[in-house]
Amino acid sequence: MFVRTRLPALLLAATALSAPALAQEPQVHLDEISVEAVRAALGNIATPQDSAATSGGGGGPSGVTGYVARVSPTVTKTNTPLIETPQSVSVITREQLNDRNVQTFDQALAYVPGATINASGFDPRFDEIYIRGFPALANSTYRDGLRQIGSGFIFPRIEPYGLEAITVLRGPASGLYGQGSPAGIIDATTKRPVFAPFGEVWLQGGSYDRAQGNFDLGGPVQGSDGTMAWRLTGVRREAGTFIGRGTMDDQLYIAPAFTWKPSADTTLTFLGEYQERKTPASVYFYNDPGFVVTRFFGGDPAFQGLDQTQYRIGYAFEHRFSDDLIFRQNFRHYGIFLSAKYTQIDSLDDTRTFGNRSTGYLREGLVQQTLDNQIETRFRTGPVAHTLLAGLDYAHYGFSYRMGFGEAPPINLVTRNYGTQFVPTPALGSATRQNQDQVGVYLQDQAKFGDFVLTLTGRHDWVFQDDRASPDSTLTRQNDSAFTGRVGLNYLLAPGLVPYASYATTFVPQVGVSATGTPFRPSTGDQIEAGVKYLIPGTNIQTAFAGFDIVQSSILRPDPTNIAFQAATGAVRSKGFEAEATANLAPGTNLTIAYSYFDFRYVRQTSYSGQVLDGNQVSGIPGHTYT
Repeated sequence: MFVRTRLPALLLAATALSAPALAQEPQVHLDEISVEAVRAALGNIATPQDSAATSGGGGGPSGVTGYVARVSPTVTKTNTPLIETPQSVSVITREQLNDRNVQTFDQALAYVPGATINASGFDPRFDEIYIRGFPALANSTYRDGLRQIGSGFIFPRIEPYGLEAITVLRGPASGLYGQGSPAGIIDATTKRPVFAPFGEVWLQGGSYDRAQGNFDLGGPVQGSDGTMAWRLTGVRREAGTFIGRGTMDDQLYIAPAFTWKPSADTTLTFLGEYQERKTPASVYFYNDPGFVVTRFFGGDPAFQGLDQTQYRIGYAFEHRFSDDLIFRQNFRHYGIFLSAKYTQIDSLDDTRTFGNRSTGYLREGLVQQTLDNQIETRFRTGPVAHTLLAGLDYAHYGFSYRMGFGEAPPINLVTRNYGTQFVPTPALGSATRQNQDQVGVYLQDQAKFGDFVLTLTGRHDWVFQDDRASPDSTLTRQNDSAFTGRVGLNYLLAPGLVPYASYATTFVPQVGVSATGTPFRPSTGDQIEAGVKYLIPGTNIQTAFAGFDIVQSSILRPDPTNIAFQAATGAVRSKGFEAEATANLAPGTNLTIAYSYFDFRYVRQTSYSGQVLDGNQVSGIPGHTYT
């Protein structure tokens, strides 16, 4: 449970420029201005009619009061109230992110039912997130409605200060979004320009020499007659960590945004980002035989560091031909480049005085383009009111990596002489390259008749992937296609009280071949979910309860007949229930409380030693969570 009524303790300075104050007194004051005043100013100007947020796919939540959001387009890519959507969904608003002083993207999900973070412990390199037991890092993370692909060691990092909100849609969502994990969708909404001047500055400090500054500025473009607005958001951090000497968690983040709104019916918003992060490449301590953890850190300040640079540029376009016909187009190009060097302790001498070490050197790059076109129309057929959405999207990415391994001089475990010895950089091997193209077409009808809302979603995807292990190796090509969908029914039982049931499917392509040389078929998943949502009339208090049963099939496992190969015959099952309540009780006073239970087990699985694991629970995923 989380209740918040006061300011983050580490906030040292903030400024807010409301429109009236700017007109009367142009200078910036750094007096004691409360964060509530800052947020009040931003909240007053960031209403849907005044902001550049689009009304559907990628535009972000609306109807926000404190921690409560009434609408999010993530579930249906339309402005459907959350209580009328046929799947579980949670929204983390900007006010909640501020109140909790969230520092990493995975921390933002700490109070979301069904979410598990830091299952492997503290790790500043990645945002480790599981939803209903399924990993969500590689195939479930979205930015402004567009998927962010990750592979190898490269995963896009999302700075929470640069976000307006995060929406978590739990369970399969391929019917709208294409290939993805049964975990669902985690959609981060970028801060966008608003048409009133504002600004804030944060200064923070903490343990392990942590120092950080944030700023967020923007407003209308002077002389544009209210048709243009800008926003600039930034973060600079230098910090150490408790992991070991010389480990770091540094970051530079800058995100410009610009909106052009030539008329009430047309909006074009450009969204950009540049980010540099420096973390340790290894966070591990040496394990004695039997996985007994020691205090011998494997990293070395003389040869450690995961340096990741990423950039993003894209736009969100919307044009209303009429109230019943809307076209949207969202596009993004991003690139990520990584260089990582690390040492590790492989063994100890007989006296446990010296640790024998090896090194690794890794360079990776990933570039992606994503385009989503949507047409939304509303019409009636007799007593039935339809909201019809049709879309065509395309995604391409190219990924390459080179690796090298070598030797490092032994480390004296008594004197702990880390950082005092020269560690040679190993030579890199040849490049491995991978390219993937995905094309998807989808259609969704939300039919409302009487007190019922029927949601029907269908999508077909074509995925084309090329892999080359080295410049001289044979090019491997694999093509997959799949149809996925969702059917859901909501019943408006009473004002604000809506029970629902749904069935949804998903798929993920899998690269490689079996012992017979046959390409692996895609892994598939399906979910049955039923629950009830309640928005107490006349209040900002909403609750939800859901039960679910998810089965993911055709996952890779060691081939029971030939352990040297893999087979796409494995399966896992996650079933359980979740309960959540979110409330804005008064200005500045909010409440969120959640409970989750799930049983996550192997249905068909084999260990690498040939042991049958059928029926065993999957490790690392707690059965009960209370927040």
